[in-house]
Amino acid sequence: MASVNLPNLNIYQTSSVRFKNTEDKPVTNPSANTPQNHPAFRAEAYTSTVTIRTSLATKDERKKYNALSNELELPYRKKLEYALKSGQLLKNNSNDKSTVLDNLYKIITEERDPGLDKITILKECLDILANPYVITQTCEDIPKEYQRQVIGLITNLSENPNDIAKAKWDLDNMHTGTCPAASIEFDLATKHTAEFFRMVEGLTSPKNEVVKTIKMDSLSEKSSDAIWLLTKFKTPHVIKNFDTAEVLLKPDKNAIIRARIQNNHRDKGERSIIDVLMQSTFMQLGSQQTYDSLTDKRAPNAWTQENGGLIDFEKTYVESVVEDKNTTSVTYQIVDENGRLAGYEKDFGTIKKELLDTLKMGHNIIIGYTWPDPSNDNKLAGHEITIVGYKTKPNGEGIFYCQDSDDDSDTYVEMSEKFLLPKIHHAGIPDEIASRDFKYEDSWEVGLKDFQEMNKNRKKTA
Repeated sequence: MASVNLPNLNIYQTSSVRFKNTEDKPVTNPSANTPQNHPAFRAEAYTSTVTIRTSLATKDERKKYNALSNELELPYRKKLEYALKSGQLLKNNSNDKSTVLDNLYKIITEERDPGLDKITILKECLDILANPYVITQTCEDIPKEYQRQVIGLITNLSENPNDIAKAKWDLDNMHTGTCPAASIEFDLATKHTAEFFRMVEGLTSPKNEVVKTIKMDSLSEKSSDAIWLLTKFKTPHVIKNFDTAEVLLKPDKNAIIRARIQNNHRDKGERSIIDVLMQSTFMQLGSQQTYDSLTDKRAPNAWTQENGGLIDFEKTYVESVVEDKNTTSVTYQIVDENGRLAGYEKDFGTIKKELLDTLKMGHNIIIGYTWPDPSNDNKLAGHEITIVGYKTKPNGEGIFYCQDSDDDSDTYVEMSEKFLLPKIHHAGIPDEIASRDFKYEDSWEVGLKDFQEMNKNRKKTA
C-alpha cells in the first residue's frame, strides 16, 4: 500500500453530490464469473481464482440449500435460487475456502448475537446477493424508546442539560462519515463474495468477531514494516511466520446496540444490520480501534488530528487487510496548505488509462473525489465512491459507472469522465499499474512524514 503524497485532510464527512442516472445499461468491469488470465501481484487474493458452480453437487449442499429454502417465503426463495443460478451461492473465495452457502447455513443453524434474528440476517444476505447496491451508509435513527439509554451512553450518564441536549441533537442530525468503509464493504461483497458472508457470519455471532489470515506483503514488502503497521494501528494479531499473520476484526462495542435496534426498527433506506457491523469493523480497523458507532466519531492518531471519517491512508490500510491485497493508493490531486486544489500529479489521460486498465483486470476502484465547499471558504470537501465500470457513448463521451453508498439509490450512478477525472483526489489501484510511472514509497512512511512535518510547522507558528 503506497501513496504519492498524503495531505492530512479529512474529506469524507460531507454529503455526496447526487447525480441522475441515464437510461443506458452499464458496461461493467469483467465479472469474477468469467475466467481470465491475470498477471501476478504480491497478494494472491487480488487475482485469486474462484470456483464457479451453478448447481448443487453433493448431498451436503442439497441439505444446506433446502434448510435455507424452508426458512423463507417465496420472494426470498427466488432470491436464493438466483444466488445459486448466478454462481454466487457456491463461490468459495473466502479466507477458509468456505462457500457462501456454508456461511448462510451457519447463520440459521448456529447461535446468533442476542437481539439479532437469524432470518432477518439471512434475508439481508440474500438482498445483497441479489443487488449489492443496497449497501448504504445512510444512518439509522434511534427510536424514542431507546434514546434515553443511548444518550446516557454517549454522555457517560451526565446530568448536565447541555450535554444531554447536544447528544440528542447529534443523534437527530447524524450523517455518517463511513463512506470509505461502505465502499470497502461493497467491494468485498462483489469481488470476494464468500469472504464477505464469512465475515457476516462471524460479526453476527455471539462473539461479534472474525479471525482472518493475511499475507504480510499485502501491507508491505518488508515483514518488519508490516508488523509495525499492525502494531501501530492496534490491530489485534498473531504473527504466524514471516509470510502470514492472523488478525482479529471486531466492530466497536456500541455497534451492536445500533445493530440490535435495526433488527426491529430499520426504516427504508437505512443501514442494515450487516451495514452497521461491517462499517463499524472497518472504521475500527482504520482508526486504531477508536471508533464509536453511537457518535460516528473516532480519535485523532499519528496521521490525522481529525475525529471524523478515515483519511486516505487509513482507508488503504483497511482495504489491504480486509481484502488481503496490496493496494496502492495513488494521489492525483495536489492540495495546498489551505485545503484548496493546487494542481495535479498526472495528466487526465494518464489517470484515465490507469483507471481503465484496472477495470480491464476485473477490479473495482475505490476513489475519493472532491469539490470546493462554498460553506467552508471553498476548501475541498469530498466523498468516497467505487468505480465499477466504463462505457463510451455514441458521441464519444466517456461514462464511469459508480457505486455511491450515500445517494439513496439501489443502483449504479453514472458520471462523465469530463466531470469525474478532474475531481479524483486518490484511487486505490493495483501496484503493477501504479508503479508504471513512479516508484512509490510505502504510504505509512509518507503519511508519518507528512504528519511530523505538519506538527513541526504548527509548533513554529505557535
